[in-house]
Amino acid sequence: MSEEKKKFVFALIIPTSLVFIIWAIKVIEYAFNVDLSFLGNYPLKLKGIMGIVSMPFVHGGWDHLMANTVPLFVLGTALFYFYRSISFRVFFGIWILSGVWVWFGGRPSWHIGASGVIYGLSSFLFVSGLIRKDSRLAALALIVTFLYGSMIWGVFPDFFPKEKNISWEGHLGGAIGGLIMALYYRNSGPVRKQYSWELEEEAEIEDEENAYWKIRK
Repeated sequence: MSEEKKKFVFALIIPTSLVFIIWAIKVIEYAFNVDLSFLGNYPLKLKGIMGIVSMPFVHGGWDHLMANTVPLFVLGTALFYFYRSISFRVFFGIWILSGVWVWFGGRPSWHIGASGVIYGLSSFLFVSGLIRKDSRLAALALIVTFLYGSMIWGVFPDFFPKEKNISWEGHLGGAIGGLIMALYYRNSGPVRKQYSWELEEEAEIEDEENAYWKIRK
């Protein structure tokens, strides 16, 4: 197996495993007629503190689960493919930050679902792609913008009537978590490839600067 294929297979492991687990949990709920919402995140209550970690595993219904499956898989795979060296730290950093945000600032209700992680991944990939000015990451940032750009409205409560039971707090917490991770790891991860013409321009600029200082002396 080539190195590139190994890299791609590695990138699939965590997103595929996570999607499998959340689907298995929903199947168990359906098959045994049980409700695992108590594994969610209930703000400022000890009964809900475990939800900081377990919240993304539980979903309210099949529509909720299916809506989260594709973006979680796509964005998760992108993270582990392009940011292999820091992928675990970024992924679980976003996971915990979004959960903590909900626990401290959410409405008094059970918050469930992986939406916070999804918003965090989208935020991280977009901001990091812009910071690095990498052609691959810039392209990825554009894809995220066009495919999931409407997600930004999900961080504002006025767009979601209360009867829809959508946790905008989780969305906002995830987005902020992704931003924090992108800024914190701005000097880590993939290195932008430099082309020969860029190196030549840098060399010319350096020569000009040296010449300027020689004249000043």
